[in-house]
Amino acid sequence: MLATLMKLLSACLWPSSSSDSSAGRQDGLLWYKDSGQHLLGEFSMAVVQANNLLEDQSQLESGPLSTLDSGPYGTFVGVYDGHGGPETSRFVNDHLFQHLKRFAAEEACLSMDVIRKAYEATEEGFLGVVTKQWPVKPQIAAVGSCCLVGVICGGMLYIANVGDSRAVLGRAVKATGEVIALQLSAEHNVSIESVRQEMHSLHPDDSHIVVLKHNVWRVKGLIQISRSIGDVYLKKAEFNREPLYTKYRLREPMKRPILSGEPSITEHEIQPHDQFLIFASDGLWEQMSNQEAVDIVQNHPRNGIARRLVKMALQAAAKKREMRYTDLKKIERGVRRHFHDDITVVVIFLDTNVMSSAKGGPSVSIRGGGMIFPKKL
Repeated sequence: MLATLMKLLSACLWPSSSSDSSAGRQDGLLWYKDSGQHLLGEFSMAVVQANNLLEDQSQLESGPLSTLDSGPYGTFVGVYDGHGGPETSRFVNDHLFQHLKRFAAEEACLSMDVIRKAYEATEEGFLGVVTKQWPVKPQIAAVGSCCLVGVICGGMLYIANVGDSRAVLGRAVKATGEVIALQLSAEHNVSIESVRQEMHSLHPDDSHIVVLKHNVWRVKGLIQISRSIGDVYLKKAEFNREPLYTKYRLREPMKRPILSGEPSITEHEIQPHDQFLIFASDGLWEQMSNQEAVDIVQNHPRNGIARRLVKMALQAAAKKREMRYTDLKKIERGVRRHFHDDITVVVIFLDTNVMSSAKGGPSVSIRGGGMIFPKKL
C-alpha cells in the first residue's frame, strides 16, 4: 500500500526524464525547453542544477505586459541567480513581473521608470519577508539574488540588471556576414576594476570596503557582487547582528547601506540585423566568452540551442578538471557545485518580420527549472 502511494506521489512531483509537455522536459539535473514561440519569434531555455537546492530561477512571459487588455504587448525574460539559498530568487520569480504589469498599467506604457519601480517594489517586498521571518529564521537576511531582466516591447529592448548575470546580443554585420557579440547588461561584480572604484567612491571612509580574499575580490570580504535583491544584512544595520551567524556580521557599525538594489537599465531600438539574445546566469559565462556563446547559437539549429550552450559549458567545466563530461554528469547535486555553478540559459530569437504584429498569437508563461526536484523523499 505504502509503495503504491509513493509511486503515485513520485509521478505527481517528479516527472520522468521521458515526459514531455509544454512546460519542458527533465533529464537528471538538467531541465530544458528546446523550442517555443513567443510573440516576436522563437525561444529556447535550459537549466542545470549544481547546488543542493536550485538557486537559479528564470521565467519567460510573452503577451500582455500590463494588467490591462489593451497592453502593451511584448516579451519579458528574467534570470534570477540566487546565493545563500533559493528564497530570494524564488520571491523575485513570483513577484517582479507582477509588479511590472501593475506599474505598466498605471503609466499606460512600458518604460525604464516602470522597470525601476518593479525592482524597487520587489526589493521592498523581500525586505518585508525578512522582517517577518527574522525572529524565527534570521539567516534569511543573508540570502540574496542577482536579477537580470529583458523586455521587448514596441520595437524597443529594455535591459535591467543587478549582479553579474549577463545579456548578450548577436548582431549580423552586413559587410562580412559574421555575427558579433554585443554585451548589453552592466555587471556589478567587484572583480571588475570600475566596480571596485565605484564602491570606493561610495564609501570613501572605508578602506576595507573591497577586500582581496583567497585571490578573489569581495565586498567587505563577504560577497562578490555590489548590487542585488535581498542581502538585507548588508543593507540594513538592524539585520547585521545576533542571531545572524558571526561570519556575516560586520566588525564595525554600518553607517550606510553597503550593497544596492538599484538596477542598471538601458534601452535599445531593435535593428533588422539584430538576430538573437542570450540571457544567462554567470554559471555560463564562467565557462565561455560572449563571442563563443554567440558563435554556438549562430552555427547550430535553433531547436535545443539553450541545452547545447549548457552542454558546452559543462564540457568546458569538465575539461578544466581534467575529467570526462560523462563522469561530470554522474556527480550528484551539492557535490556538483565544486565543479560548476547552477547554469540558466534563455535564448530569444528576434524575428523582425513579426515585430509589427506583436499582439497576435497565444500568451506564453514558462518558468525555467520548474521540474527540477530532489530525486528522493
